[in-house]
Amino acid sequence: MISLRQLKYFVEIVDAGSYTRAAEHLFIAQSALSRQMKELETDMQVSLLQRDSRHIELTEAGQLFYERSKRILEDIEDAIVQAHQVGKGEQGRIRVLHSSSVTLSAAMGDIFSRLLTQFPGVSLDFSRAPSEHQALDIDEGRADFGMVRLPILRQLPNIQVKKVFSEKLVVALSKDHRFADRGAIGIAELRDELFVSVPHKDRGGLSYLVAALCMRHDFFPKASRATSRKASLLNLIEANLGIAIVPESMQEIAPAGIRFLQLPAQDAQSDVAVIYRRDAAPMVAAFISAFLRLMPHAEQA
Repeated sequence: MISLRQLKYFVEIVDAGSYTRAAEHLFIAQSALSRQMKELETDMQVSLLQRDSRHIELTEAGQLFYERSKRILEDIEDAIVQAHQVGKGEQGRIRVLHSSSVTLSAAMGDIFSRLLTQFPGVSLDFSRAPSEHQALDIDEGRADFGMVRLPILRQLPNIQVKKVFSEKLVVALSKDHRFADRGAIGIAELRDELFVSVPHKDRGGLSYLVAALCMRHDFFPKASRATSRKASLLNLIEANLGIAIVPESMQEIAPAGIRFLQLPAQDAQSDVAVIYRRDAAPMVAAFISAFLRLMPHAEQA
């Protein structure tokens, strides 16, 4: 049976141009090298090398075998390197979830670009999922880590939650809204407004936070007859079908027909966290640790 050692020896002989130099490079006796080549040709039942006292020359079969053997050895070398990188957490695909209220802003994009430079063997697969659903997806292996808007109501023992940054909340409304010319507004003044994003007091993430803010001012948000998820709700707001309380970062993706009003400081606090399995694979754990180090206010792993 042909061995990888014989392939390596054969390629080295061709590259070196002689048995003598190949034996020196391989740190073996020339007689042992000659014996391995004879066994290789015998097993293959074909002549690969024509040789005399001064030089070697490939046969037609030898030329083909050399090219294929070199490619095989290079592939094996790549496989070893890749396996080593995976074992150290340096290569593979990481599945990232983010809620619709955690936008991939320019600042966040810069963070991930820097991480991809640090981890040249890693690729990222982004998907949207509600904050409250991400923990289960990660716990059951459908994703590797997520970016959520706190609070998360569902507590799973194997899921780690690390706060990464705080973000202001603002009120988004149409340029044609009666409050559009104002620079700021209080939560209580939204009592009679219709919300295009339906808050739910029993669902975590931004919806829970918005409901809690409104209930602090003794009302529950009224639902508009036209509702939507966070990204497309901006179009409903532009059409003056209702309002929403959204993260400040959504201004980056907002249509021109939307105005944003500031909220009082005590009603404008919002926290974003990353979540991941406590027993995350080495690659994922290394990537998340690097992510947390790049976030100046993040809780460290």
